Amino acid sequence: MAKRVLVKFSGEALAGEEGYGIDTQILNYIAGEIKSLIDAGIQVGVVVGGGNIVRGVTAAADGIITRTSGDYMGMLATVINGVAIQEALEHIGVETRLQTAIDMQEIGEAFIVRRARRHLEKGRVVVFAGGTGNPYFTTDTAATLRASEIGADMLIKATKVDGVYDKDPKKYPDAIKLDTISYDKALEDHIKVMDDTAIAQAKDNKLPIVVCNMFEKGNLLKIINGDTSLCSVVK
Repeated sequence: MAKRVLVKFSGEALAGEEGYGIDTQILNYIAGEIKSLIDAGIQVGVVVGGGNIVRGVTAAADGIITRTSGDYMGMLATVINGVAIQEALEHIGVETRLQTAIDMQEIGEAFIVRRARRHLEKGRVVVFAGGTGNPYFTTDTAATLRASEIGADMLIKATKVDGVYDKDPKKYPDAIKLDTISYDKALEDHIKVMDDTAIAQAKDNKLPIVVCNMFEKGNLLKIINGDTSLCSVVK
């Protein structure tokens, strides 16, 4: 059983059927799933993307906005989502701290790894926002970085699918779910659930990446307790 985990949620997942913005029902659901981990004595860090508001690559696609500015816009979007997750968690009684990679003291603490670890030891959820603080890096990379820094036992990539498949299961009914996949194979095949930089960083730090369906209630706790049938593991 893992004692300390980092859970990565996509920004798009917060949008629900609308495709943009924040669906408060999904926000409440995510908060409940995280609370179940805290109640089980697990230390939890969270990274959330910003794709429900703006994605840097998309914003810069037509050349009007530079990639650097687009990525900073995306980082700010993750802060908005981070504030929302913090509020949802504290609404149900889970003490939470928001730490940002970009200094904005009126909104959250500056990221300091020793402080983050101390919060986790005290049973607080720590939400890491603002990506890595640098353009040209995704929130997947930010999640792997923060997970490595806090000494997480695993990184859980909470998605809309229940794992990694040998081909797109939406297009091919005969797609086969891969229970485990090596870092090298994941890099070779450029699996779409995580970007290559994040996977390479996880490999260097021997950090397992668990890919699971966030919309199956109770999945996160079952996986942390060792049920690998509900996910795929990159290791």
